[in-house]
Amino acid sequence: MHNPPYFTDDTIVFGLLMVLVGFVFYTSSKEEGFWKKFYNVVPALLLCYLLPSIFSSLHIIAPEWTELGKDGEVVEKSSSLYFVASRYLLPAALVLMTLSIDLKALLNLGPKALIVFLAGTVGIIVGGPVAILIVSIFSPETVGGAGFDAVWRGLATLAGSWIGGGANQAAMLEIFKFNQQKYGGMVLVDIVVANIGMAALLYGIGKKEIINKWLKADNSSIQELQDKVSSYQESVKRNPTLTDYMIIAAIAFGAVGFSHWGSQVLADFFTTNFETVRDPKSFASTFGGSFFWMITLATIIGISLSFTPLKSYEGAGASKIGSVFIYILVATIGMKMDLTAVLDNPGLILVGVIWMLIHFIVIFLVAKIIRAPYFFIAVGSQANVGGAASAPVVASAFHPALASVGVLLAIFGYIVGTYGAILCAYLMEIVAPK
Repeated sequence: MHNPPYFTDDTIVFGLLMVLVGFVFYTSSKEEGFWKKFYNVVPALLLCYLLPSIFSSLHIIAPEWTELGKDGEVVEKSSSLYFVASRYLLPAALVLMTLSIDLKALLNLGPKALIVFLAGTVGIIVGGPVAILIVSIFSPETVGGAGFDAVWRGLATLAGSWIGGGANQAAMLEIFKFNQQKYGGMVLVDIVVANIGMAALLYGIGKKEIINKWLKADNSSIQELQDKVSSYQESVKRNPTLTDYMIIAAIAFGAVGFSHWGSQVLADFFTTNFETVRDPKSFASTFGGSFFWMITLATIIGISLSFTPLKSYEGAGASKIGSVFIYILVATIGMKMDLTAVLDNPGLILVGVIWMLIHFIVIFLVAKIIRAPYFFIAVGSQANVGGAASAPVVASAFHPALASVGVLLAIFGYIVGTYGAILCAYLMEIVAPK
C-alpha cells in the first residue's frame, strides 16, 4: 500500500514536470561555466528523465497510490499523465517527426539495425536462464519456487515485456499462470531494471563518438539521413505564423484522432474474425491490441504525409513541436521510476540487472562484429526492452528524423515478443532450482 504523495492533482504534477524540463533546457543552453561542464557529462535528455524520478522517489509525486474511501475501503488511485502522454502526445510526435522523413534514405540504413535488434532479442532469451543460473549458486530460494509460485513463471512475464511489450507480458501471465498475488514483484523488477537500462542508454548518447570509435562503426548512412533532413529543414525554413502553428496542430491531432479510431476498428476486426488473434499464445494476439495499431497508424500517416506538400511544414517547426511532446513523455516515464524501490526486493532486482547486462553484452558484441553504430545499439535495445513508447524517445535523441526507426523496430518486437518469451521461459524452467 502506497500512501498518497504530496501532490496528487495531475494539473499540479504536470506543471511541476514542465518546470523541471524547462529548467533542464534553460541550463543546458548555457555555453560556458558550470552547466556547460555538467552537460558534457550528463546528457540533457537523461536529466529530463531522472529529475521526475527523484521527485517520485521523495514521494512528492507518484504514478499510483492508495487512499481510504468514505466507507473506509482502500481505493486505488493513479496519475493519468503517462497515459495521456503515450496515447495522445506520442502519436502526435511520431506524425510530426516523420513528416520530413526521406523514406529512401531511411531504407538505406540497411540490415544492420534489424541484426542488432535481433541480437538484443537473443540477449534477453539467453539472459533469463543465465541470470537464474548465476543467482541460484548463492541464493537458490530467490529463483526457486514450485507450481504456480515458481519464480521462472513470473520472469516469463518479464521476458514478454522486454522482447515485445505490455500485450506480450499479459500473454505470458496468461500462458504460464504465475501467482497473481506475487505478480506485483515482477512488475517492480520490470520498471526498475528497464528504467536503469534506459538511463544507461541515454547516458551513452553523450559518449556516442567514443563508443562508435571503439565499435569501428560505419556511421555514414545515419549521417546521410540526418544531413538530408537538416538540409531540407534549412531549404523550407521560415518564420512561422499563427496559421502555421494551427495547421501543424491540425495535422498532429487530426492524425491522433484517426489513429485512435482506426486502432479500435482494426483491433475489433482482428479479434472478432480471427481465432488466432484471441489466442494469447499466438504472436497474432498482438493484432488484437489497440495500442499496437495506434502506433502503427500514426507512423504510416506521418510517412505518407512526407510525400505531400504538408512536408513543408517542417520549415515552420513541425519536428520541434514533436520534440516538445517527446520530452513531456520522457518526464512522465521518469515519474514512474521510484529509485527507492530497488531496496524492496534486492534478490529479484539482481536477477533483472544480470539479465539486462547479458542483453547489453550480446548486443554490443554483435554490433562490434558487424561494425554497427551506437545508434543501432541504443534503439535496438530500447525497441526490445522499452517498446514503442520509449524507442522513438531514444532514437530522436540522436536526431528527430530518426524517431521512425525506433517505432518500426518496436513494432517488430511486438510481433516476435510472444514466441521469444515462450522460448526464454522454457529455458528458465530447465535451469531453475526445483
